[in-house]
Amino acid sequence: MIKLLFMLPVGLCFLWFLYLKHNGYTLKQGKQGFLYILIISAVIALFYTLMLWLTHR
Repeated sequence: MIKLLFMLPVGLCFLWFLYLKHNGYTLKQGKQGFLYILIISAVIALFYTLMLWLTHR
């Protein structure tokens, strides 16, 4: 499970890209959404890293 966590931001960015294209937006207009996706994914990754460190697994 943990090994596949990198797929979370990849999948979300892909879905965001599809949303932008479907609604006629440019990538430049959707840049803020990509940034939010990457920040939220980093927070999730840090949380799981902390939990692994705290539980010594």
